[in-house]
Amino acid sequence: MLMNSKNIIISPSIIAGDLSTIGRDVAGFDPEVIDLLHMDVMDGNFVPNLTFGPGFIKDLKKHTDIPLDIHLMIEKPENSLEKYIELKPEYIVIHYESTKFPARSLKLIRENGIKSGIALNPATPVEAVFDLIEYCDMILVMSVDPGFYGQSFMKGAVSRIRKLKEYLVSTDYTNVKIQVDGGISEMNIRDVVSAGADVIVAGSSLFKGGDINQSAVKLKKAALG
Repeated sequence: MLMNSKNIIISPSIIAGDLSTIGRDVAGFDPEVIDLLHMDVMDGNFVPNLTFGPGFIKDLKKHTDIPLDIHLMIEKPENSLEKYIELKPEYIVIHYESTKFPARSLKLIRENGIKSGIALNPATPVEAVFDLIEYCDMILVMSVDPGFYGQSFMKGAVSRIRKLKEYLVSTDYTNVKIQVDGGISEMNIRDVVSAGADVIVAGSSLFKGGDINQSAVKLKKAALG
């Protein structure tokens, strides 16, 4: 697969930063290397952790022009989807496991001019979303169990990404992006990109170094080997 650093989309996971200063921090993010901002919305129900909601995201948006990538780790996202649609992010991603009506929610997201995405937990076969791909702009393959950042990368995600990529190519859905989230570092990013991932969510590997812009450059370089 021919790739260059411009093809690799980096989306820092905001919960890995200091939420008390994140507004000031994102103002310093370089849009030349930081492509999206990943917002992990957790409800304490679908996942054990609790983070933030639309009010926080609305305020954070005032500090940056970098597009938002909202990942809804919440039960029955259809009940609160309108609040996130109002924020006009680049992407809204719902979980396959969180709703009985994924196609309905995906279509609603698209109808409002937002790119739609569906996420899969590690225990969910990628084949589960094959019939939903026509409603998707992105599929998120979780490489950790959702709910906490800082977990170790699950190597099985690489074969799952590869299987999904092969299906997208075979069915001419090559415009649908593959996102990967969980435990991504300079040590494994090349594997997931080579398997077919386009959008990389990274948390501690970006924030731990202090200079997130430089860390993002290093991550993109590592993806190319």
